[in-house]
Amino acid sequence: MKKTTIKISLSVLAAGILTACGSAQPSAEVKKGLDIWPKIHSEVGKDPEIERQVAALLSKMTLEQKVAQMIQPEIRDITVEDMRRYGFGSYLNGGGAFPGNNKHASVKDWVDLAEAMYQASVDDSLDGINIPTMWGTDAVHGHNNVIGATLFPHNIGLGAANNPELIEKIAQATAKEVMATGIDWVFAPTVATVRDDRWGRTYEGYSEDPEIVKAYAAAIVHGLQGHADGDFLGDDRVISTVKHFLGDGGTVKGDDQGNNIDSEQVLFDIHAQGYVGGLTAGAQSVMASFNSWQGEKIHGHHYLLTEVLKNKMGFDGFVVGDWNGHGQIPGCRNDDCPQAVNAGLDVYMVPSDAWKPLLENTIAQVKAGFIPQSRIDDAVTRILRVKFRAGLFDKPSPAKRPHANNIQLIGHEAHREIARQAVRESLVLLKNNHQLLPLAPNQRILVAGDAADNIGKQSGGWTITWQGTNNQNSDFPGGQSIYDGIAHQVQLAGGEVELSENGQFKTKPDVAIVVFGEEPYAEGHGDRETLIYQHGNKRDLALLKSLKAQGIPVVSVFISGRAMWANPELNASDAFVAAWLPGSQGEAIADVLLRDAKGEIQHDFSGRLSFSWPAHPSKPVNRHDKDYAPLLPYGFGLSYGEPSVLSNTLPEQVDTILSSSGVYEIFNGKTQQPWQMRLFSGEQNLAVAASSMALEGLNYRTIDKDIQEDAFRVDWQGPKAGVQFVSGNGFREDLARYQAAGGVLSMTVKRGEAIADKMFIGMHCESEGDAPGSCRAQVDISAELQGLAAKQWQVLSIDLQCFASQGVKFDQMVMPFELYATGSMSLSFSDISLKPSGNKQATIHCQD
Repeated sequence: MKKTTIKISLSVLAAGILTACGSAQPSAEVKKGLDIWPKIHSEVGKDPEIERQVAALLSKMTLEQKVAQMIQPEIRDITVEDMRRYGFGSYLNGGGAFPGNNKHASVKDWVDLAEAMYQASVDDSLDGINIPTMWGTDAVHGHNNVIGATLFPHNIGLGAANNPELIEKIAQATAKEVMATGIDWVFAPTVATVRDDRWGRTYEGYSEDPEIVKAYAAAIVHGLQGHADGDFLGDDRVISTVKHFLGDGGTVKGDDQGNNIDSEQVLFDIHAQGYVGGLTAGAQSVMASFNSWQGEKIHGHHYLLTEVLKNKMGFDGFVVGDWNGHGQIPGCRNDDCPQAVNAGLDVYMVPSDAWKPLLENTIAQVKAGFIPQSRIDDAVTRILRVKFRAGLFDKPSPAKRPHANNIQLIGHEAHREIARQAVRESLVLLKNNHQLLPLAPNQRILVAGDAADNIGKQSGGWTITWQGTNNQNSDFPGGQSIYDGIAHQVQLAGGEVELSENGQFKTKPDVAIVVFGEEPYAEGHGDRETLIYQHGNKRDLALLKSLKAQGIPVVSVFISGRAMWANPELNASDAFVAAWLPGSQGEAIADVLLRDAKGEIQHDFSGRLSFSWPAHPSKPVNRHDKDYAPLLPYGFGLSYGEPSVLSNTLPEQVDTILSSSGVYEIFNGKTQQPWQMRLFSGEQNLAVAASSMALEGLNYRTIDKDIQEDAFRVDWQGPKAGVQFVSGNGFREDLARYQAAGGVLSMTVKRGEAIADKMFIGMHCESEGDAPGSCRAQVDISAELQGLAAKQWQVLSIDLQCFASQGVKFDQMVMPFELYATGSMSLSFSDISLKPSGNKQATIHCQD
């Protein structure tokens, strides 16, 4: 690398001194640890010749070259010339990132970018060294970023199949499709043991029990990387990553990126078993988790990353961070975090333009002694070791590898057949009154529900885009919807089939198959307050009841990324199938639901619950709990001929622990997580970061109501401007229970003498299928403000139905409070919250 002048502020260095010496170190209590962590005997042992090559190469490298190996930027944030200049050790494409920012990029486009980046990395004309780079991607249920790839069921469905041999085949097929696009490295498998299904990543887990997780981790690693005594990291294989280390499936209330407070023994017994399986099978990388353990962020957790993973367990590959996860460590920023390296992180995953200052700051911190040189050498040794093991120094460039540009591998029929097998084996039959299933195909069948002919919805998150949204069936060449499979078999057998999303029909059917369920989501966007399905908006239940009322037997096929409290929907169904998120080959569901043309069973239900089905929407239930009381237990699943065990009158009213005191605070003297207060005026939109701020036509300042600075005042002078509380983490929040409980938006206000021409309170949500800007509502409060006495604190409340009636979906909330006005006035606020009940007494109510 050419020498560069590194500019780093004294304040950044000072922060590095304080934080590098502080929070990267574990507390004395945790540092002591327990003698429970096993020494892993990896199938991939150290090769003396590789160790010699690594040491020889390391000895020739400058500090700048070494740190560059530890930086992983994203394809949207670097150019090929950046790669040539700096020689990054790796790079990635995040969910929804494509070559040329083109969602429909061809296989050739993917390979061309891989080839260009590779050639730039081995060009030593600028950086003085020719170490090949690696491309990492989230191929979590097939090569899911690429149009036309085979999309397998998400992990929750694979857990229900409980078939490690099948899992290895899925991983091997995925590896081949990844290799066709020139990519070396996959961020899989996820080995989280999920203990609270309210977590938005539940579907990325195989089970609530570590038994399946451990077995599957080994199978996935073998499928992706190959076996150490066979084709290990050969032409058909990619580098694997077991993730997310550690405890992400056990955070309090299933909060994504939250805090796991389990004991160290539970951390090992429940959450570490996937690493025992995956590392034994030879996984070469581990991804650090966003979550904390006992209050300390894993990305900065020296005890877990270094003492446990590397020292006690003996892992000799490298640890990669998650998406700017290092920036969440107290005292760190995305562009400055020596604590993470000192804790044991080997590769910073640093999307955005923070990669360059992070590289420069890290180099400066090593030179200043804040990061030991030995720590850098250890990190780079681990990275180079994996590159040598993967044969990257010997293999041809990406465009010249055996499978490169082989478009026949993308969605290959053999891979799709594996996917169809996986779909069939993942299905769990929860209810089958009077042996309604399997259905004869030669009858009149209505297929209804918004998931019946929707490949994107049946595939879930991490499907082409990060959230799995904004897709249509044409984006899935080679894929088939659930309706496609049913229609094909019914028509071949001489039956009649009608597709009607809303359940309206031309001719009364003999039976209805209704396919419905959760909209796609990923990570924190999927976090839920409760597991109630369609809380406050039971449109699918209405469809089921409508069909039942007409004397039509109903088969429900439930699409979801978790087990849910769906008692009303179960009651309204004669048969109920948990189909999870089956992926691109939805046609395979018909193989199980329907008899063949001769009346014979094609495939029986073999899937069994790997997650207990909940009896309560907000009380986690897991196998081996002391007071284990699920609606349906772990391992449950009917086969044909077995009687149903569920009542047809399951309780439909439940205490969701939302009492009259269950207030949801948005602002109570300070802005509550996860919300962020922002000011806007015209094109300006700024986070509130001081006690007084001003935009054009708008002034903001904190004031005292009961104690110091427990309220704020906003002064308007004309143009449309105001205050917003938006999601600070970018995720949607599930606030549906407040609407369902007859709740109100409550605020304590004090107005000045003048009243604005117009003043509105608004709410915004985001939901799949909504036109941009359509999922929002506003309520004019001008008249109510006119009726309030000036300069006195008073409570103003708005019935939440006022927003719901305009289309706001409270389970998809991204902005629970927006205030804006035109004209001049002054208004002060304190105690903004959602309160259960009270809608009939609301200042503004919208009930019939």
